[in-house]
Amino acid sequence: MTESNGSTPQQQIGSMPDWEKRFRAPRVSLPDWAEDAPHRSLFVSNATGTYELYAWDRVTGEQRQATDRANGTTDGVLSPDGEWIWWFDDKDGDEFGVWRRQPFLGGPDEEAAPGLDPSYPAGLAIGRDGVTAVVGRSTDEDGSTIHLVRRGAAPVEIYRHRESAGVGDLSHDGSLIAVEHTEHGDAMHSALRVIRPDGTTVAELDDTKGGTIELGLEVLGFAPVVGDTRLLIGHQRRGRWEPLVWDVASGEETDLGLADQLEGDLSAEWYPDGSALLVVHSFEARSELWRYELSTRRLERVETPRGTVSGASARPDGSVEYLWSSAAEPPVVRSTTGEVVLDPPGLTCPGSVPVEDVWVDGPGGRVHALVQRPAGVTGPYPTIFEIHGGPTWHDSDSFAAGPAAWLDHGYAVIRINYRGSTGYGRAWTDALKHRVGLIELEDIAAVREWAVSTGFADPDRLVLSGGSWGGYLTLLGLGTQPDLWSIGIAAVPVADYVTAYHDEMEALKAMDRTLLGGTPEEVPERFAASSPLTYVDAVKAPVYISAGVNDPRCPIRQIDNYVDRLVARSAVHEVYRYDAGHGSLVVDERIKQIRLELAFAARHLGVDA
Repeated sequence: MTESNGSTPQQQIGSMPDWEKRFRAPRVSLPDWAEDAPHRSLFVSNATGTYELYAWDRVTGEQRQATDRANGTTDGVLSPDGEWIWWFDDKDGDEFGVWRRQPFLGGPDEEAAPGLDPSYPAGLAIGRDGVTAVVGRSTDEDGSTIHLVRRGAAPVEIYRHRESAGVGDLSHDGSLIAVEHTEHGDAMHSALRVIRPDGTTVAELDDTKGGTIELGLEVLGFAPVVGDTRLLIGHQRRGRWEPLVWDVASGEETDLGLADQLEGDLSAEWYPDGSALLVVHSFEARSELWRYELSTRRLERVETPRGTVSGASARPDGSVEYLWSSAAEPPVVRSTTGEVVLDPPGLTCPGSVPVEDVWVDGPGGRVHALVQRPAGVTGPYPTIFEIHGGPTWHDSDSFAAGPAAWLDHGYAVIRINYRGSTGYGRAWTDALKHRVGLIELEDIAAVREWAVSTGFADPDRLVLSGGSWGGYLTLLGLGTQPDLWSIGIAAVPVADYVTAYHDEMEALKAMDRTLLGGTPEEVPERFAASSPLTYVDAVKAPVYISAGVNDPRCPIRQIDNYVDRLVARSAVHEVYRYDAGHGSLVVDERIKQIRLELAFAARHLGVDA
């Protein structure tokens, strides 16, 4: 593997603080492997100091860096025959571009789908024949489209709709294509359609019932057997995610009976022979693995340590590879054979402190918070409330270099799975509609009250912080709860909701229409109530904002509008703009951002940077 910069001189490593080592230490993703050539794998690593794609031949052991771009590359897929690496080529992180491909063994890149204009990606499935692919695209002008692409022929459009949609999967023999769509207008809950390569419909499954019942479906994958018409899907019919098998030819649905055995959300993928499922069980910010035999309906635990499994894959020999970490222990790719699958050379990543679970009564029910205390320090602590993005995501007992840096500087870290977070049932995730942002902040305020009233947190040194949706909640919280927070640190935030809506990528416009019940012109009062710009004149705390100038999700113009209002009233603030999109894949840039955030907090809170 190429050495990182990362290949830092030994004397520099010796004097480097642990928080910086955590960012510089080489990381690897869970390797993807080619269906018909399982010895060929593709993974992501930061070994050069920028996250890029790597090809790995498991027989020879050779690892080759496949992409090399200034702002990094993480979106890549191996063709089933293992001959080609497909990767998405955008401009400086703007997520708008084209698919390219290169030979697995190395060679020049070429356009993978000639004839398709640049777009936002909306799913990709590559056929086992080596010449066919199904490419999902999204643009403001065309809405969502899906094209059948065959080498040597012009792309053929087989699906189009104004609402968001994407490619779910291609069947093993290439005769069926699963599509996730939101034609009913609810971008939070997809319906499914299975079509043939000519675009004609084979089967439909829609749990939204015209949008009146908020239930969603997701594609988990076709059975890996030629001629098999079973499609593994996820559903929410019992108030949480769980899998079932849908035979798209007969219409038969097979309930797996897992709901009575495991609490929390369940996802799954096929074992390579199609006889069993690898089930991922997520519950209360942790996850574990199970094997489910389809013939006997037997559920058997796959042993993993307590923490979070961020990805897992069943190999042809029946072993399972998985990416695991905990808040205290850095990520590692392990196998049920007992081996460490990938162990990148170079700097070893230091660990951090374990997480504690706290449950707080909130206005919408019990709120789960993950709490970490700095080592060797007694409370009340200066405390950073690190708010996750999404909003439909969750914090977990997993390793994160950013929070660990704050812990090293004497801060306690609190992460909150507010209403809107996943992993606590459908009602919890769907609760934030219409009063967007304000509902999440009620839960955050309840956890803040617990932290202060118990003497855990120092009320005069409280940091509200987050990235993306977490950055949005930070700015909204500083304006709607101005007396609760000492400073705010917002990365790539929504700051002016109306302008953000008009400038963002089309898929996010659809999500905002779902969350708020319409466009800014249709429900102006809801956009105003949920926009940080509405409350900017009430902000008392110093504000730090960082933003990517090419960000298609939280575009720069709406951030500039918010900053202009801070400037107009001489509010204490700092702004850092960098040349990337929705975050950076460059290690040096990420370290710079953390260093600036720590210094900002130190100046205003009197904590050593």
